Amino acid sequence: MNKISIIIPVLNEAETIENLLFHLIDCSAIQNIAEIIVVDGGSTDGTIPIIKNLGLSIIVLNSDKGRAKQMNLGASEAKGSVLYFLHADSFPPNRYDQLILSAIQNDNTAGCFKMKFDSNHWWLKLASWFTQFNWQMCRGGDQSLFVTNSLFKNIGGFDENFTIYEDNDFIAKLYKRNQFVVLQDWLTTSSRRYVKQGIGKLQFHFLAIHLKKRLGASPENLNSYYLKHIASTNN
Repeated sequence: MNKISIIIPVLNEAETIENLLFHLIDCSAIQNIAEIIVVDGGSTDGTIPIIKNLGLSIIVLNSDKGRAKQMNLGASEAKGSVLYFLHADSFPPNRYDQLILSAIQNDNTAGCFKMKFDSNHWWLKLASWFTQFNWQMCRGGDQSLFVTNSLFKNIGGFDENFTIYEDNDFIAKLYKRNQFVVLQDWLTTSSRRYVKQGIGKLQFHFLAIHLKKRLGASPENLNSYYLKHIASTNN
């Protein structure tokens, strides 16, 4: 029987982690979940104490900072035949476990859900609408990602040279193998970064990163751009 290992990389997610963990438990059947693994990249805001005080059977791992490193570490400890990578502010649909396992049973070895933001802003609603299509350009890590453990290992996991764009790099490898499906149920993700930094500004920089990658930019170049134009405004 296939079981799902949920892997959540976190860094200072005290604001959302409790709600997410209860959501994951409430919206799934316990027999379908092998474990929930939270991989911390060095939180200083109380994220880990919050998790440990919930009284839930959550595996907490400590990792070097970087989502690729964190997710690879979580995958290395996972016991499930299906890996489900999830951002801490993305909430999958009710019965997400059954939807994923049904897709796996139908020979879909990797995929995501279509995604909507928790905002009524017209641009974010438009961006959400495009995620229903199975086009590589419409993909992103905030849509979550499920993949069989065997396929993940066969590809070699996430490229740890990337400190930004690691999700898209891995998804591109799945598309090259024609191994991707978009499940037509809504995952809801936070618009907090857009609200904080400005929708137009942040979308411009994300599109610039996509374009740079398509033009052959190195992981180091992408990270430098991210640090200069996006991460610096988070402080």
